[in-house]
Amino acid sequence: MSQAMSFYVYILASDRNGTLYVGVTNNLIRRVAEHKGAKVPGFTKRYGVNRLVYFETCDNPEGAILREKHIKNWYRRWKIELIEKHNPDWHDLAPGLVA
Repeated sequence: MSQAMSFYVYILASDRNGTLYVGVTNNLIRRVAEHKGAKVPGFTKRYGVNRLVYFETCDNPEGAILREKHIKNWYRRWKIELIEKHNPDWHDLAPGLVA
């Protein structure tokens, strides 16, 4: 029996109320580590966006991609409200991912 794969939509921030980045991945721990290590050139490396402030799980890649696109089209205020509803102090959630 194969284990179901999870997909994640996540939001990174440079700091509280700072620059935001919305992404999707099938391996949240690896992807956040890539952002924190600035291993991939681009937006998050350029702007120091590496604090995991929100994530949610999806059952399939299509749903995750649709959700990512949906959130990316939101006003900034809505993204901040989503973060603060689940993580009011904007803690970096990455340390809690590794058990």
